[in-house]
Amino acid sequence: MQAELEDQFQEFVRARWSHLVRTAYLLTGDPHHAEDLTQTALAKAYRSWRRVSRTDHPEAYVRRMLVSCNSDRFRKRRVTESLTAAPPERAGHDDAVSRADERGTLLAALAGLPPRQRAVVVLRYWEDLSEGEVAEVLGCSPGTVKSQASKGLAKLRTVPGLAQAMSHAAPVQGGSR
Repeated sequence: MQAELEDQFQEFVRARWSHLVRTAYLLTGDPHHAEDLTQTALAKAYRSWRRVSRTDHPEAYVRRMLVSCNSDRFRKRRVTESLTAAPPERAGHDDAVSRADERGTLLAALAGLPPRQRAVVVLRYWEDLSEGEVAEVLGCSPGTVKSQASKGLAKLRTVPGLAQAMSHAAPVQGGSR
């Protein structure tokens, strides 16, 4: 039986690794922290895989672990990150560089949000989860999700360059599922 659970866990990791790392990257803003965070959450999931695998949505369960582990990172010690206002100068400016600049602006803006607002914005608008699903992942009420999303989006709208960068992108279709 243990071998079967091990195989199920390995298959889950193979299938969902990149998606979980992407979510962790949006939560942390750093690819190295994202991989560490994903590994930490998966290590916790592995220890209780028998219980996790019996849930209706194991990925949602692991995603909640990911958000909790990220919150723990801030509780245990203050993370000192040094963000710069502008990237270093570049030789040329083509479309790929422009898209990278827009992405950098968005990631820097997300990094400026408090951890709870950042988690709500990432899960609600990037992962396209409903308010109820976000509330379940974060262990809070849908009203808290709404207020945190509102505050987070309001703060993002004040970031110089973000509104301009986003006006070039396709509009995000909001909607409840």
